Amino acid sequence: MPKIFFYHTPELTPTDSIPDCAIAVDVLRATTTIATVLDLGAEAVQVFSDIDKLMIESEKWLPEKRMRAGERGGAKVEGCEYGNSPLEYTSEGVKGRRLFLSTSNGTRALQRVEAAPVLLTSALVNRQAVVDYLVAQQPETIAIVGSGWLGSYSLEDSVCAGAVAHRFLEMTSASLKDLAGNDETIAAISLYQQWQDRLEEFMYLASHGQRLERLQCYEDLAYCAKLDILNVLPIQKEPGVLVKAERS
Repeated sequence: MPKIFFYHTPELTPTDSIPDCAIAVDVLRATTTIATVLDLGAEAVQVFSDIDKLMIESEKWLPEKRMRAGERGGAKVEGCEYGNSPLEYTSEGVKGRRLFLSTSNGTRALQRVEAAPVLLTSALVNRQAVVDYLVAQQPETIAIVGSGWLGSYSLEDSVCAGAVAHRFLEMTSASLKDLAGNDETIAAISLYQQWQDRLEEFMYLASHGQRLERLQCYEDLAYCAKLDILNVLPIQKEPGVLVKAERS
């Protein structure tokens, strides 16, 4: 029986043990953007915590084969074509191109667990695709890592972790007692159960949701709150590089 552990931030994620499967979560907005871009046909998403390294690496690619997205504090970084809004992208603009992405929090979560044998990303928009993989593969240990906000707790990442674990329970014969690897997992499931029918309203309660509200990112908040609208599973192909998993 798999065990699901949830860690609120990269800083709280243990480094002395490696899970069989790690899932990075940054609902607002990095992992929502990653799922969206791969669903639209991007070749891959390559993530960086350091914006300078992103610029250096992306320069090795032809302009017509790359896209650069940088975000700090919710705003676009100078020198990048995109910020961190999943709604900035179109299939015509991304098809066959690689997105070079650096954000305030999500890319740090990915790097924290990049040594895991399997590394996925989840948001609410692609929750079901992630759970389908977990149910089919049954990894023994699963670590869901929230991105938080500069080291602090984020409501929206917790509700996504709860959504993943709750759906896994619904699709299997697992009991909550057997499935939950730590107290944080049980708390996340409870949070999701309370808000599952009001996820967009919930986004406006979250501190980062309020930051995005001040930036007038209302459409982003509505989109990031949607559940199971993308049938795409982002999976790490090599450290820092995510592709759309082939699914049977």
